[in-house]
Amino acid sequence: MAVSKTESFHDNDEIKHPKECADLRNKESESISSVLGQDTKATNRVLTQEEMDKLDGEVLVSDFKQIKLEKEAQKNWDLFYKRNSTNFFKDRHWTTREFEELKACREFASQQLVLLEAGCGVGNCIFPLLDDELNIFVYACDFSPRAVEFVKKNPLYSPERCCAFQCDLTKDDLRENVPEGSVDVITLIFVLSAVHPDKMKLVLQNISRVLKPGGIALFRDYGLHDHAMLRFKSGSKLGENFYVRQDGTRSYFFSKDFLAELFEEVGLQPVTNDYVLRETVNKKEGLCVPRVFLQSKFTKPSQSQTL
Repeated sequence: MAVSKTESFHDNDEIKHPKECADLRNKESESISSVLGQDTKATNRVLTQEEMDKLDGEVLVSDFKQIKLEKEAQKNWDLFYKRNSTNFFKDRHWTTREFEELKACREFASQQLVLLEAGCGVGNCIFPLLDDELNIFVYACDFSPRAVEFVKKNPLYSPERCCAFQCDLTKDDLRENVPEGSVDVITLIFVLSAVHPDKMKLVLQNISRVLKPGGIALFRDYGLHDHAMLRFKSGSKLGENFYVRQDGTRSYFFSKDFLAELFEEVGLQPVTNDYVLRETVNKKEGLCVPRVFLQSKFTKPSQSQTL
């Protein structure tokens, strides 16, 4: 295993929810939790027999509850932000390191980069970018009206550099707020996993309409067999690789093939699409947590490529 430099626990982007992830949060003490980062691999991690038996033995949540969860999806995320305010997620200062397109995709240095963050939460991704004084304009949308209000109240929010709005990406046309074909880069960071798999294609069709030909979509989310997937208790499974947390929010765990097929169905072509395997190690607490993320880039073909 290739070992990277020591990073903070939060650089692993675990979305930590109350109760279910409390034990992991408690282990993020002042004793340093180091991250041993593996190189990106083409294959996913191998499960133990015990882990395979656990996944095979899971029973699906009832249809009645699944329908209720879908109807209450926005309410559950709004309640999440009501409980946690802006304090739950760490700012994502790693985005320009992981996605060089945030700095390098412009044709010339003075060109303003137009970015859409689909599922912005309270702005943990966009505000570090704006604070870096990059020459960018950001469209930012979220399912939760409360999250959007937190974005607008941030001291770094400025209508001259940012436009935040509430949006259900599965049904609200982004073109009502974002000009068609105007966006250089779209970020989907721990967002698509919260959408029902049957509606993921609708999200990608929606974002594709505002992406420029030659523009790029940057994706990072939970990978298949991530530790968070294996920690769900009995009664949490909604479907294949799809689970509900105790607070009613949901999470899907992506395979490379499933993700590539989704994007290609809406005409977005893969640039990179790989698992990122990591271990979060806290020696003091004796904790070793295997993490799996999927990090990918997809591009919208230019007009010459489609001819």
